[in-house]
Amino acid sequence: MQDLPELPGCYLFMNKQRIIIYIGKAKNLRKRVSSYFAKQHEGKTQVLVENIDSIDFIVTDSEVEALILENNLIKKHQPKYNIDLKDSKRFAFIQLTDEKFPRILVARKRTKGTFFGPFTSAAYRDSILKLSQKFFQLRTCKRMPKKPCLRYHIKLCSAPCVGLVDEKQYSEQINRAIHLLSGKTNQVIKILRNDMNGASMEQDYEKSMILRDQIAALLFLSEKQKMERGKKYDEDIINYMIKNEKVYLMLFNIYKGTLINKQEFVFNNSPDFLSEFIVQYYSDNKIPKELILPSPIDISIKEFLGYRRKTKVSVTIPKKGDKKQLIELVLKNVEVTFFGDMSKLDSLQEKLKLNNMPNVIECFDISHLAGTAMVGSMVNFRNAKPNKNNYRRFKIKTVDKIDDFAAIAEVVRRRYKRLKEENLEMPDLIIIDGGKGQLSAALKELEKLHLRIPIISIAKREEEIYFPYSKFPLKLDRKEKALKFVQEIRDEAHRFAISYNRLLRKKSVSD
Repeated sequence: MQDLPELPGCYLFMNKQRIIIYIGKAKNLRKRVSSYFAKQHEGKTQVLVENIDSIDFIVTDSEVEALILENNLIKKHQPKYNIDLKDSKRFAFIQLTDEKFPRILVARKRTKGTFFGPFTSAAYRDSILKLSQKFFQLRTCKRMPKKPCLRYHIKLCSAPCVGLVDEKQYSEQINRAIHLLSGKTNQVIKILRNDMNGASMEQDYEKSMILRDQIAALLFLSEKQKMERGKKYDEDIINYMIKNEKVYLMLFNIYKGTLINKQEFVFNNSPDFLSEFIVQYYSDNKIPKELILPSPIDISIKEFLGYRRKTKVSVTIPKKGDKKQLIELVLKNVEVTFFGDMSKLDSLQEKLKLNNMPNVIECFDISHLAGTAMVGSMVNFRNAKPNKNNYRRFKIKTVDKIDDFAAIAEVVRRRYKRLKEENLEMPDLIIIDGGKGQLSAALKELEKLHLRIPIISIAKREEEIYFPYSKFPLKLDRKEKALKFVQEIRDEAHRFAISYNRLLRKKSVSD
């Protein structure tokens, strides 16, 4: 530690393989690095310390320079114990490409060009995109054709491909589109009104009417998302919860009092995660005039934000008033978005007396019409929500007559034989749609495969829950959250089975 200077800079922790596992910044490198080894830590921080084999450092002239360097190094090396800043939901952006005549399109990833969003509402994003295409006649084609296409003839493109608009005129269209996409609707309306008045003075009434309709559409759009708080500047609000060494963070973007976007992030907890998040996020995104936070940040982070924005950024940690209500609203959204369904799992674990939380649940059902088109379905719920990518459908192959017990046995055998052979994740709970007979048939197949997975069945009408080797079913109150959750899963499996059965019967009729 004595080799470390008492200067600002970045420190790099490496493991025995000389792989960088954590990168941090410090105002005083010696003091900051020494703090890791001065006491016992909790959770991942202690695991990090135990894996440090060697330390390297880079000195900078200031703490702000250290922040910028830290962010660049993290992007380059992606250390294991730094936060991996990925949006938990991949919302789409609107992109203006980096070309002579830029295109406007929907994009999922940031590449080259100018990006707006991300948009949590696909409908709102598409309405903005269509307005931009219609009003400003921007190209969308990947390659410039040699003659005007259909979009030109229906007045959705100004055809720069054949020189019907020059670079200067097209640039004006792009600038207006940027105003609209940036939320500066009033500026666009002002420009269009001037154009409308000019067209009217020149007695170009057709153009004047088109501009009038565009202004009306923009006025409707500006009213559509208002959540006015009387602000004349933009602000971001951040709040988070930490649970099981994970940070669940939400960010609200507010433009002049209007909530225009909400973003969700989940990443591993780490030392100084909030500062690290702010540096990473605002290195690639627009910095607001005011940042509202639940807890204080270091002065160097404020200086970094001001440096990036080119003007001072106000950082507020509200104790009361409307800003305090806003920070609490974001926290409420964190709770509802990430943990709203966790109470279902808690209730189910308690009522079924399960040793582990049933994070992954699979449910089976059989469907047929008088013995024809017999099929099986399996739905998968992860963290109390449908995981539709993992739904499965089964054509019954070994049963020729009406035998729900044999059909259930077949689909359970096929499902878990494959998971076992491919060494894939097993569920925490299996639910069978049926009574004691269906449960016994499924349980026998699990025993043949030497699998010990908690399994129950739910019988219709009485809605009783059966357990293996138990004479009497469990009767839960109809209002009980655990029962409602089991019914929700069972009904989804039933719906999925019926839809497959109908599909097969429809195919057999058409054939």
